[in-house]
Amino acid sequence: MTPISSIGRASGKASGRRPTSPLSPLLRLLILTQLAFNIGFFAVLPFLAEHLGQAVGMAGWLVGFVLGLRTFSQQGLFVVGGALADRYGIRPVVLTGCVLRIAGFAWLGYAERTWAVVGAVLLIGFAAALFSPAVESEVARQAVLWEEQGGGDRTRVLALFTVAGQAGAFVGPLLGALLLAVDFRTACLAGAGVFVLVLAGHARLLPQHLPGRARVRARGGVRLLLRNRPFLALCCAYGAYLLAYNQLYLALPAEVERAAGSQAPLAWLFALSSLLVVTAQLPVTRWAGERLTPRRSMVAGLVLIAGGFAAVALARPAGWTGVGGLAPAAGFVVLLTLGQMLVAPVARAWVPDLAEDGRLGLYTGALSSVSGLIVLAGSSVTGLLLDSGLPAAVPWLALAAVPLAAVTLLPRGHRDRSSRADT
Repeated sequence: MTPISSIGRASGKASGRRPTSPLSPLLRLLILTQLAFNIGFFAVLPFLAEHLGQAVGMAGWLVGFVLGLRTFSQQGLFVVGGALADRYGIRPVVLTGCVLRIAGFAWLGYAERTWAVVGAVLLIGFAAALFSPAVESEVARQAVLWEEQGGGDRTRVLALFTVAGQAGAFVGPLLGALLLAVDFRTACLAGAGVFVLVLAGHARLLPQHLPGRARVRARGGVRLLLRNRPFLALCCAYGAYLLAYNQLYLALPAEVERAAGSQAPLAWLFALSSLLVVTAQLPVTRWAGERLTPRRSMVAGLVLIAGGFAAVALARPAGWTGVGGLAPAAGFVVLLTLGQMLVAPVARAWVPDLAEDGRLGLYTGALSSVSGLIVLAGSSVTGLLLDSGLPAAVPWLALAAVPLAAVTLLPRGHRDRSSRADT
């Protein structure tokens, strides 16, 4: 197996230098794409669980299943979008995904029955399964080229991509909270409107042919992927992380409702998470890149996430409410976000070193597809735990075990990019 970065191993970590060359116009467009995607997405998603439970009248386990189904239809089908991006290029895949996301949000705004909600959620997820792996794999590919040209460590580009996404996740819930003063349908239609603007912008600005991309026509990519044990181990560990992160949309709203009597503070907790990433992601990435291997960075992040769940578990028996009762939830958000900063960019930067030539879209998609399967199964279990009547700390302790288990799944024997510079 020849990693995509085979002609340029040295990174900023090896040389100690900071990036010296500006990002290409294509990278800037893709990073801004992530910003716009998340503004539209997070104007709706943080408020979906409450809408399903109260307006639609779904049981707790069914709400958890629908949220998991959304994640699976998105992450679980990333492998399809990634393979299509390898085959046809990212432009047609991204544009088609935007059209489907517009239709899905509009449908969700008018859906009042369970089958209609499920259909809209599936369409919204599949839309992201088309455009997200196309954009993410191209960012990773262009980051490798940037690294090979002496720009700096590719992880810093992936971190900037994460910052843009979190900036969108910061603005999105605030926009959604304002729109919910009208109703949930208005928030959905506003989200659709954002994607109309994204569609128009990309139809005009996204190039037909991208540097560094070779379309793949040969078969056998999935077979080789299934034999790639280090990559599959990374997929499973990342999936456990994503299941933990998904509790921002399932366990956290329930905790906020209990402590505050409503979900009004939820938008501010999402804003806190996004603000932390926007302000601290690049310094954290630089710090970790200078001191930690990819595996150690992910281990540290997963342990922090487990600590966030444990903090809520320790506080729950006290039954605090009001402003003081929100402190454990805020601590959970802070620790989860710090863990995300260490895990997400490194995992994405790791994938090009494990992927076959010309298959980066497939591998990027598979990373999220395996994660989606784990979240689909885990979200239903989490919904049952939260509704089970067990002692208050038990569901949170069980969730704390998930990222700790992920530590044991991380591939071993991986050498960081700087150590391979001399091979």
